[in-house]
Amino acid sequence: MSDSATPTPMLSRDDLVRYLESGSRPAQEWKIGTEHEKHAFRRDTHAPLSYDEHGGIRDILKGLEQFEWKPVREGEHVIAMTRADGASISLEPGGQLELSGAQLETLHQTCAEIGTHRQQMRAVCSELGAGLLALGFHPTARRDDIHWMPKGRYRIMRAYMPKRGSLGLDMMLRTCTVQVNLDHGSEADMVAKMRVATALQPLATALWANSPFTEGKPNGFLSWRAHVWTDTDPDRCGMPELVFEDGFSFERWADYLLDVPMYFVYRKGQYIDASGQSFRDFMAGRLPALPGEYPTESDWADHMSTAFPDVRLKKYIEMRGADVGPWERLCALPAFWTGLLYDSDSLTAALDLIRPWTAEDRRRLLADVPRQALKARVGGQSLQEIARIVLDIAHNGLKRRNRMNQKGQDETGFLDPLLAIAESGQTPAERLLERYARNPGAGVGWMFEDSGC
Repeated sequence: MSDSATPTPMLSRDDLVRYLESGSRPAQEWKIGTEHEKHAFRRDTHAPLSYDEHGGIRDILKGLEQFEWKPVREGEHVIAMTRADGASISLEPGGQLELSGAQLETLHQTCAEIGTHRQQMRAVCSELGAGLLALGFHPTARRDDIHWMPKGRYRIMRAYMPKRGSLGLDMMLRTCTVQVNLDHGSEADMVAKMRVATALQPLATALWANSPFTEGKPNGFLSWRAHVWTDTDPDRCGMPELVFEDGFSFERWADYLLDVPMYFVYRKGQYIDASGQSFRDFMAGRLPALPGEYPTESDWADHMSTAFPDVRLKKYIEMRGADVGPWERLCALPAFWTGLLYDSDSLTAALDLIRPWTAEDRRRLLADVPRQALKARVGGQSLQEIARIVLDIAHNGLKRRNRMNQKGQDETGFLDPLLAIAESGQTPAERLLERYARNPGAGVGWMFEDSGC
């Protein structure tokens, strides 16, 4: 977050482009960063946790201090925890707890980090009578049942969201995702990775589809979370088609971000409401919320974080389209994208696969996947068929990476849960629906009991 009392005037468009370009680094320096969110609930009632209640969100964060996490405050409230290696645990608007992992070199390290996090969260939550649920959408709570977290930026977003879509508040309060952040080596490498990641994001949504319930009943979708994003804010969500246009570049992405309306500016520890205003006006000193002031580089970084396409470019590339799932499946997402994007042969093969797809193909796939998942079709094939091809490409990429653990195992094993889904054609959501169908009168309370934390 920016917090400069003396903003540097005349931040130019070239400066914004250079900021994006500065993320490029040699392949030997590429890292893997994994993030995932969980719904926090009371064990005895399954109710969502509030911030202030005994055993609530604040107490969970405080409990993590025993594991050398340090508190981050906004005013009087602890709103995150950080660790010396750069990892953090932060709060989403409805109290979802998000681990943003450290930048790591191998998937073995990533999975070890996730395992350690699970052990720590289980230890803290068990003492407090709390639990964590890994589903893409809260299966029982109504919007009004969820408690807002005390963060200034969420107050501004809460007021603005209903002006742009009917489901934006649900996105904030009731969704959870798992994502991976990967590096690029040059502008050309960025373009190739953005195209593959954007085109194949619906496939990731299908493989991880895990949100078939709303307020205790089937909602008719396999990824309701993905559907929610289709009616959140058309200015900042979805699949920007510019990624596939000739001449796509850092410069084109900067222009796209400049056209995304602002949410806020952060000054002297406070969030100033600039919702709907223009970053271009800010650069000209004409921002209504701060007339006569100019943005800093940190303001640009803040603004970039308020665009929500399924694949987002900052100094690195974020793949954001998957429902969160059980602990054992969290390692599979970074494996999937690392195998595709961090090996040049795999990246080329993936580009060849998606090249025939038209803009209409991509648009239709994005629309169909929340309901149909692996049964959706593109280019004359089902996503189940495409999943088998893509997972083979990713497997070969991980094989060529040849990153071994202490037992002499490479990283390909992390794809096993996905291979099983692709072979059966049955998504996690469909398995949940099958269990529900066996005894619908029992409701979905068993999900909380089976949560594993």
